[in-house]
Amino acid sequence: MAKNSAIKKRTFEIISRAEDGDRLSAVFDWSIMLLIVLSILNIILDSFQSIHESCKTLFQVFEIITVIVFTFEYFLRIWTADLLYPDAKHPRLKYCFSFMAIIDLLAILPFYVPFISADLRFLRMMRLFRVFRLLRVLKLGRYFDALQVIVRVIRNSGPQLIMSVVICFFVMLFSAIIMYEVENPVQPEQFPNVLSSLWWAICTLTTVGYGDIYPVTSVGRFFASIISLVGIGIIAIPTGIIAAGFNKVINKESDKDNVERMSDEDLLVLQGKVNKQLSERGYTIIIGKTAESNKESMKE
Repeated sequence: MAKNSAIKKRTFEIISRAEDGDRLSAVFDWSIMLLIVLSILNIILDSFQSIHESCKTLFQVFEIITVIVFTFEYFLRIWTADLLYPDAKHPRLKYCFSFMAIIDLLAILPFYVPFISADLRFLRMMRLFRVFRLLRVLKLGRYFDALQVIVRVIRNSGPQLIMSVVICFFVMLFSAIIMYEVENPVQPEQFPNVLSSLWWAICTLTTVGYGDIYPVTSVGRFFASIISLVGIGIIAIPTGIIAAGFNKVINKESDKDNVERMSDEDLLVLQGKVNKQLSERGYTIIIGKTAESNKESMKE
């Protein structure tokens, strides 16, 4: 039992992000990253018909090897999930529903899905899921702090981003209804219903404006001008939320680094301010010098 526990712990250390001095874990990390990059390159080259015909077997063999490695890595992470979430009641289940675990699963799922059914219509539909192979690039998020910061910002700003999307949807729906009522009598073929008008609203609010559908009445152009201006502000809302999230995370990391670089005197001043705030909130804080510090003070 102890031997199995030691093997699991070492396996967890290897497949986790490498610590300083752990060469085997570093080799594993760089191997996975290289395999991800080569896998994406394989998908790109396979899209060229001439290269596909000449290297079809090579691409298939490489895809099989890649999926086997990623599948083995996926199950190793499930096996060691209790070390990743030691306090969780169901650590393996918690890991399976985590963001990176879902990415891992979607990266290998397109390879196995065709084996489930021989229905040609089903297989043709499942070809669309081949795009999930591109999600392998997100697996790099385990090894780069910048990608982890992006995920953290989006997770922290989730409620605000969802609310901004809801606001965008209602503004687009409201715009579509207005344009339908105004333009349908004049352009029934361009604005036949609210859903068709919604296409115009999406293009206008996102400032794309393809020009295939546009208002011709004076009232319609007036509302279109207002909607276009509103669209600029609506699209800017998620951008501002994400920018604020980045600023908050970066400042938090900067404050952490500043505290680590503080001198003893600065730390004591900061500690005094913290203790004062805690005392005002009803906490009792007792701070004393160590015995060694007391001896040095007595010598002085």
